[in-house]
Amino acid sequence: MPKVNPALGGKLSPDIDEAAQAIARRQRWKIVPEGAWAANLLGLSTQVPSKIIYLTDGPNNEVQIGRRSIHFKHARPKAMAGLEGKFALVVQALRHLGKENVGTREIETLRTKLSPQEKRRLLRDTRFGVDWIYDVAKKIAETRA
Repeated sequence: MPKVNPALGGKLSPDIDEAAQAIARRQRWKIVPEGAWAANLLGLSTQVPSKIIYLTDGPNNEVQIGRRSIHFKHARPKAMAGLEGKFALVVQALRHLGKENVGTREIETLRTKLSPQEKRRLLRDTRFGVDWIYDVAKKIAETRA
């Protein structure tokens, strides 16, 4: 059922991420937002990518939601980094930004998005991955005085 905004006098566009998560649950797929979309969802980028892509352990697929389409792209388990949920989202966003483009602002943004327990898990889960991503995870997990 579409949400309605009385102030705007019409239906709101469906939340793309919620729709993708619902499709994945129904299909029993694991999904991870890819690259630019992951960065946007975490507030690391204000640009909304023209193509919304989710990596999945399911088949390649495209689903229309309103005027937008969601692309599900089959990926090897390694490409999904063996991570789930918020942790996979963080890793995908960092990969998209690249080592040279992750600075203090991005680290602070991610620090505010993760609880102390999530920061510890991010450290644990990225330990044996790409070195620079683990280094960023350590900075995110640092406590501030």
